[in-house]
Amino acid sequence: MHQRQLGTVIRAARCAQRMTQAQLGRACGYSASAISRVEAGLLRPAEQPLLLIARALDLPRDAVSVGAPATLARDVIPDQEDAMLRRQLLVAGVAAAGAGVLPSTAIAAGRPDASSRIVGALYSPEASAPTSVRQLRTALALARDQFTASRYQDLGDSLPSLLGTAQATREAVSGRAREEAHACVARAWVLATELALKSHSDIAWPAADRALAAAQASGDPVVQGEAARVLAITMRRAGRPAAAVDLLRRTADALTQTPDDTSRAVATTLLMTAAYTAACGQRRGDALDLMAEAELAVVRLASSGPRPRTQLFTVDATSAQADLYWIGVHTALGTPDEGVPYAARTVPGQLPTAERRARYGTDCARMWHSLGDHRRTFASLRFTEQVAPEEVRRPALRALTADLLYAPVTVAGVRELAARTGVS
Repeated sequence: MHQRQLGTVIRAARCAQRMTQAQLGRACGYSASAISRVEAGLLRPAEQPLLLIARALDLPRDAVSVGAPATLARDVIPDQEDAMLRRQLLVAGVAAAGAGVLPSTAIAAGRPDASSRIVGALYSPEASAPTSVRQLRTALALARDQFTASRYQDLGDSLPSLLGTAQATREAVSGRAREEAHACVARAWVLATELALKSHSDIAWPAADRALAAAQASGDPVVQGEAARVLAITMRRAGRPAAAVDLLRRTADALTQTPDDTSRAVATTLLMTAAYTAACGQRRGDALDLMAEAELAVVRLASSGPRPRTQLFTVDATSAQADLYWIGVHTALGTPDEGVPYAARTVPGQLPTAERRARYGTDCARMWHSLGDHRRTFASLRFTEQVAPEEVRRPALRALTADLLYAPVTVAGVRELAARTGVS
């Protein structure tokens, strides 16, 4: 088996097990960077570490063809067999994760799911020519604009090419430029993870893993914080809220040691995400404490004067954003009535992007649904549809629409919304 084939097997199995490179490394006595080299086809482990890798990933012995000595694979040339293996592993990995590439949302709506278009970029990236880091940043900014405008179909179209170009550029440069290219690669994978999370797709796990690996290589603490955030959300979705809170807490603490406001702003967004994650795990005390800490951090940031908004990537650190998180925290804790005052005082126009305004509508819909108010639930869903039409096609919102459609109380307009979003 070629080193690159072996790396593909190990990466696919690791992602299916939802392990990070660091976790796998600890299981076999390797560092995270060594595991990264193994998965890239640059290093073949000796027999004993390879057996430990296979055991940790629940792989049969013959799947990794143990027994070959460690070598650097500088002359590995991908061939048709290698490409076929990647495709087979991808199909097997998606099946093992229990999620199809095209979720029911996309099938019901009669259009492909945007996140499915990044599948190829995970294991068989587009062959792309490198560009300058400056042009790469421009392309990344355009992709970020697509996400914040909730234009997920457009983002799904552009991401494979962006990821291919970003990775080709990273391999073509060195020194400081390479670190900057690593940051661009990380942020492209952050967007890919965000897109997959919107669709509740298991593609989010390997995408978040790629984001964090590139962020760590960049050496930029802000980018590392952004990548840690999406990885933690993925961990929460996988039923590991305690580990996710721990990751967010540790990353936020590290960022607060950096003197610049941008790092502290990202740390604040991590605290808010940690609070909601703790609430999802029914850790009420932790959730309330983390939100109180985040609110205090927001006040301190505001007192330090204005900062460039463009430096933060997908979530901002403002009082309006804190109120938005309070709604979600109280709903998750089973006290949605305590979220109502925050919803009432939030001015959606103060939220900086269509994606965040849609999140306000989504969280209000969940809050009112928990309180049994069908009409206000529908009004919140309609608001979400108005500010971000693609948002209401997400699985979570389609489930809310279905609940309204079959509720004992008839709400005018629900049947039409269900038809527009593919619920009925």
